[in-house]
Amino acid sequence: MNQDISNVFFSMKDIVKQYQMGEEVSTVLNNVNLSIQEGEYLSVLGPSGSGKSTLMNIIGCLDLPTSGEYILHGQRVNDLGEKELSRIRSREIGFIFQNSQMLPLLDAQKNVELPLIYAGVRPKERRERAQEMLRHVGLADRMHHYPNQLSGGQQQRVAIARALVTRPTLLLADEPTGALDQKMGRQIMELFQELSDNGHTIIMITHDLNIAKHARRVVHIIDGELSEGEAVNP
Repeated sequence: MNQDISNVFFSMKDIVKQYQMGEEVSTVLNNVNLSIQEGEYLSVLGPSGSGKSTLMNIIGCLDLPTSGEYILHGQRVNDLGEKELSRIRSREIGFIFQNSQMLPLLDAQKNVELPLIYAGVRPKERRERAQEMLRHVGLADRMHHYPNQLSGGQQQRVAIARALVTRPTLLLADEPTGALDQKMGRQIMELFQELSDNGHTIIMITHDLNIAKHARRVVHIIDGELSEGEAVNP
C-alpha cells in the first residue's frame, strides 16, 4: 500500500549519495534523515568537506540521491524527470548564494524580474512583483540602482528579493553572509528572521556556528552523516 505523501512538506529518508571514483565508490552522504515543517527555519552546520554542499544540491533538486527517498511539498523527487525537476527549481525553491550573482548591466528591479521572465510572466506583473519584493527587503529607494551603485549587503538583499519573487515554498540559502562583513552579515540575518517570522520556510547551509544559531533549529553534518541539534530560538 502506497504511503500518502500529499500532506508531507519536506522529508528525507535514508538518503545516500555515492560517486564512482575509478574502481572505488566514494560515499558522500550516508543514510541522511531529515524532516522539517512548513514555516520552519533550519540551519545545516558543517565544515568544508562534510557533505553539506552535496546535501544542498539534492535539497535544491540540482542532483539526485543514489538511494533513499526525498519528498518536497508532497512530491516524491526521486520519481521526477528533468522537466519536472526544472519546474521545481524555478518555482518551488528560491536560491540564495554566497555571492549575489547580480547581472552588472541590469538595475536591481530588472535583476529581480529575471526568474519571472523565465517563468513567462507578463511584463506588467513582473515589474509589480519585483517592486513589491524590493520594498519587502527594504530597497524601495534602490530599485533602479545598478550593482556597482549598491553595497554588498544591498546586493544580497536584491538576491533575496529575486529568490522570493517566484513565491517559492522553500528558501535555500548557501552561506548567505559568507562574502559580507560582520555588520552587513547581521543585517542579512535580521532580514532572514523577518522572513521566518512571516512564515517562510528556510534552510540555511553554513560552516559558521554564529550564523547557524540565528535559525530556530540546527542540525550538524560531519563526514556525510547528519545529527540533530537543538532548538536554539524556540
